[in-house]
Amino acid sequence: MRDSPTSPSINTASDPLGQSLVKLLSNVCFSAFVLSVLIFTVIAITYHPPDPWLESSAAISRDLSRILPNSTFQTDDSLLTTGEDLNSSSTLSPPADLPPAAADLALALAPAPSSAACDGTVNCSDPRVLSVIRAFNAKTFRTIAFLEYGGPVDGSVAGECDVAWRFRNRKEKSWRRYRDFRRFRIAADGENCAFRVVSAGRWHSGANARRPRPAPAAVRAPVVAASYKDEEINDTLPSVGSEATFKKGKYLYYSRGGDYCKSMNHYMWSFLCGLGEAMYLNRTFVMDLSVCLSGSYSPQTWKDEEGKDFRYYFDFEHLKESASVVEEGEFLKDWKAWGKNSVKVPVRKVVSYKTTPMQLKRDKSTIIWRQFDGPEPENYWYRVCEGRVSKYVHRPWHAVWKSKHLMNIVSEISGKLDWDFDAVHVVRGWKARKTEMYPNLDKDTSPDALVAKILPMVKPWRHLYIATNEPFYNYFDKLRSHYHVHLLDDYKELWGNKSQWYNETRELNKGNPVEFDGYMRVEVDTEVLYRAKTRVETFNNLTRDCKDGVNTC
Repeated sequence: MRDSPTSPSINTASDPLGQSLVKLLSNVCFSAFVLSVLIFTVIAITYHPPDPWLESSAAISRDLSRILPNSTFQTDDSLLTTGEDLNSSSTLSPPADLPPAAADLALALAPAPSSAACDGTVNCSDPRVLSVIRAFNAKTFRTIAFLEYGGPVDGSVAGECDVAWRFRNRKEKSWRRYRDFRRFRIAADGENCAFRVVSAGRWHSGANARRPRPAPAAVRAPVVAASYKDEEINDTLPSVGSEATFKKGKYLYYSRGGDYCKSMNHYMWSFLCGLGEAMYLNRTFVMDLSVCLSGSYSPQTWKDEEGKDFRYYFDFEHLKESASVVEEGEFLKDWKAWGKNSVKVPVRKVVSYKTTPMQLKRDKSTIIWRQFDGPEPENYWYRVCEGRVSKYVHRPWHAVWKSKHLMNIVSEISGKLDWDFDAVHVVRGWKARKTEMYPNLDKDTSPDALVAKILPMVKPWRHLYIATNEPFYNYFDKLRSHYHVHLLDDYKELWGNKSQWYNETRELNKGNPVEFDGYMRVEVDTEVLYRAKTRVETFNNLTRDCKDGVNTC
């Protein structure tokens, strides 16, 4: 039967071309697959990775030391040293790249040399002695960061070892380092003569580990103090330098204003305004180190005390590192010697605080001299930073730390209490007598009231440090029936004429003794208070009165 003439015809002319494209694409894919399999097979045959079971521990350590420093993570103390690593070395010293905690564990677990019999003898030079002391300190003093240890030395009798270390307190924002040295009683027992700490001495008890004191110079004047100077304190005055350096420099000089002899809070608020302006103008701040202490810090006389030194209260070394400053006396001497009246040293005098730092930003004068000759409060330094200026000039609070001379006393007091104490802040003084402003304060801080209010907050027979401005030492005797009470005056030897503080401040005062004044007491009391485990405050815990008087809460 023939097809109907109306049936559609099928065009097969393009069929061979489509089949060719499909075949070509299949061949390309198959070739790529074969090539990848071939490459993988060659790599698998020719590459021989090291077998970790056949490699020595030293080789593995070398490989890790090459890889880990360049990786995106760091090793931590969770990496445990195994017995194979301990026994692979002929010495007891841990690898240099071992973390401190792992290093201590390695030394603590290492057995005594086989040639030595276990007779209980303690050799302080044995690295395992330092290891158990480090572990003991880390467990006992959790608020302390131990930075560096010295080698243990023999104590007074057999079995005692003296060790010195540097540390910082975790509650302190600065990274200043302090020093302690203690005596430890060490025992060696067991088949492997394992070391352990039997007992630990008090603050600065390890006298043999103390740095040797410099021999006194052969002078006729008697040596008053038997202490050494803290070598990490640098209170020296920065100098301007040569005449060329002086004339190339840019300085901001504030004349003394009405802030002198005001409270320390007022003084620092003004001082940091001037320092902040100098930093904004990119200039060196000419600084008067002479401080007048307000009579409010001397309740016995209520008289202002001039001639104090900024370095008694604040860390001048840190200030020099944080900002560009020069001492006023050195600056005026150089200015006089190198052309105070010369046109070669351009000076711009600014007589009003209303001239803003923004207006002085492009001034090219060598010296910008702000003068504060008006009546109070027009002559306060802090007026410069008021208003819209505060958006441009910021007070550099980070540049001001408390004096390390005083902070060493704080560390010694805390160390004598083994960093394990509670504290209460009892504010009395003139506030307790101002009944119209503080109607309840005197009654709420009476001896009986203190006992009743502190007992629920502090466990009995804890070491209790009392930071207070109460002048009568026996005022807190009733608390002694419940606590081991400590007051600042219990540590007078720390600023007495045989103390480190006495030597250092006398050197700052041209050889003349310095009084441990009221503001120094406030600084030390406050810092010891901050280091307590439990802290009780007057206006938060002891009384209903407001800190700044009636209706100011």
